[in-house]
This record gives sequence, C-alpha cells and structure tokens, in this order.
Amino acid sequence: MDDRDLWKAAIAEFLGPFALVIAGVGAIISTQNLADGGNLVAVALAHGLAIGLMIAAVGQFSGGHFNPAISIGALAAGVISVQRTVVYVVAQVLGAIVGAGLLTVVFPALGPMGRNNPGVNLGLPGLGPDVTVSGALIMEVIMTFFLVLTVFGTAVDPSGPRTIAPLAIGLIITVDILAGGRISGAAMNPARSIGPALVQQDFTNWWIYWVGPIIGGLIAALGYKYLWLEPPDLPAEVRREPAPGVDVTMPRVEPIAAAPPARRRRGSRRR
Repeated sequence: MDDRDLWKAAIAEFLGPFALVIAGVGAIISTQNLADGGNLVAVALAHGLAIGLMIAAVGQFSGGHFNPAISIGALAAGVISVQRTVVYVVAQVLGAIVGAGLLTVVFPALGPMGRNNPGVNLGLPGLGPDVTVSGALIMEVIMTFFLVLTVFGTAVDPSGPRTIAPLAIGLIITVDILAGGRISGAAMNPARSIGPALVQQDFTNWWIYWVGPIIGGLIAALGYKYLWLEPPDLPAEVRREPAPGVDVTMPRVEPIAAAPPARRRRGSRRR
C-alpha cells in the first residue's frame, strides 16, 4: 500500500465527517426556532447534501466512507484492509470532533441560536419523547442497514450505477433522517455522534450510536457480499473487480489471445 495514497484517503475521510457536522449540526442550531417539522426537513437535507457533495468531491480518493459503520462493514466484506479501516475510523472521528469544536466558536452557548439550548445540545442525537432505548437501537440498525446497502449497491459493486452514488447516498441519508429523526436522532454514523459528544462531554446513551449503526452496517455489507457482490460458487479468476479507491485486488479475467493466422504453404511446381 502506498503511504501517500493512504494519507490522501485519510484526509478525504477527515473532510467528510467534518463537513457533515458543520452542515448538519449547523442546520440544527440555525433552524431551532422554525415551526414544528420545518427544521426536520432542513436538517435532513443538510446532512444528506453534505455527504453527497463530499462523496462527489473527494470520494474518489478513499471510497467516500465518512462513517465508521461503513468502513467496518467494508472490512467485514473483505473490501478494505484492517490497516485502512483503522486509519479511516480515526480520521472520521477526528473530523467530527474538529467540526463540532469549530461550531462552539461560531455559535453562542445560549440565545436565539444557542448551541446549548434545550433540544439542541450541539446537535447530539437523542431519544424522542416516550421512545425506549431498544426502540432507538432498532431504528439505528434499520436506518444504517439501508444506508450501507445503498453504498454497496451504488459505490462498491462494480456493476452498480456509480455515477449516481453521491445522489443516492445523500438521498438515503435524507430519507432516514425524515423517518427516524424524531425517534433516535438518526445518527447512522458513530463519528457524527461521538464528535459533538466529546466536545459537549455528554455521553448519554452514546453506545446506541455505535452498536446500532455497526450492526446495521455489518448486516447490509455481508448480506450484499454473499447475495450479489461475490457469489461463493464463482471461481476466483472470474470475480469482478472492486470499486476504485479500495486496496483489495481481485483477479481479472484476461482475454484469450487470438491464434496467429496460419501461414499458407507454398506449393512446389513440377518442371
């Protein structure tokens, strides 16, 4: 593995969650006084657009994971190595921490756009009214399952529609937040939740936003691999290549060289 390529990938994986927190949490803080329901649409769009645009901008350098649940799922599916997974997760968490830290400089602690106002708390995901811990956990599993399934179907699978991957992934994040934002906060991303939590020093139910997304990501990644990506009955020499930016190489089927044209024998003349 080229160290320079890994550093480029790590920087890209840093920038994704950084943009996600700046845009997503910034939208939560900025729209907190909108009428009920309006801020959920704005927040969903901010998160989805941020990830979709970052995948389009720098996804080619790392695969555009921007989420520990996606990286761990890719590792389990054999798409990336352990070393790359560790580098990605560290970069993702650091990006979210830096993004949350900068927002504390931009927004005041309290006031009309206070980052610590009730229900805002620097964008930390939390359980909705009367929602149980188990209900929130199940919702995070389901939403992350759909997210990772979309990632594998559009960005990892070489036969998938890669050109629309940024749009598709951004849209599934938006849809998930619209469906589950009132239930669990719809984090779907351990880095997105732990970054603001570390800055706020508030770790209420933090484990839900690691366990749920990782379980959902593993189910989607392994399910896609064994159902569609690499059928177990195919020999190694005919497996398809992975998407660009991953460090696992699968054997390529080389075309059989055409036989050289037969040389015509020159007949002998009788004198």
